[in-house]
Amino acid sequence: MRGIHKLLVKMSLLPVYLWDMMWCWAWKRSMKNCGKGVYLRPLSSDIKGLENLSIGDGTSIPKGSTFYCTEAPLTIGRKVIFGPHPTIITGDHRTDIIGKYIIDVTVSEKLQENDAPVVIEDDVWCGANVTILKGVTIGRGSIVAAGAVVTQSFPPYSIIGGVPAKLLKQRFTSQEIEEHERLLNNNKS
Repeated sequence: MRGIHKLLVKMSLLPVYLWDMMWCWAWKRSMKNCGKGVYLRPLSSDIKGLENLSIGDGTSIPKGSTFYCTEAPLTIGRKVIFGPHPTIITGDHRTDIIGKYIIDVTVSEKLQENDAPVVIEDDVWCGANVTILKGVTIGRGSIVAAGAVVTQSFPPYSIIGGVPAKLLKQRFTSQEIEEHERLLNNNKS
């Protein structure tokens, strides 16, 4: 009897998965750039600003992702992986207008500093429930701990965590980085 229940649970997930896969091609073609082998669950996520979204080859965007890049670009590199429910937002609200509700401030009233690009370089792993905010660059090969709120940029091979996120340690020594990158480049051939 337990086997039947497991089968029924799996079957209940199939329509949502198939619906996502059916629409995936259209979403990918609407992006600024979308690489090969990108895994994306567009209808199970909340993605705004496809025209400003670039995703590199072999990257996995899980269902439950929230990406808002309506006024500034979001660039995600190659072979980036995300845990469940990442949030990336390239913009902010203008909050300094006296006599106007924040929600009533229009896009044309925003200041240049209210929106800034987010760049996640190649080979980054972002854990579950990560939040990455405007103006951040996460260097290649970095790891962002689950639950981190990233409000500043970090260099390659950083291990980042906390609220707000801070550098916990470097993933490799400089000699290890050289060897790692040499091996990665040799594997490309």
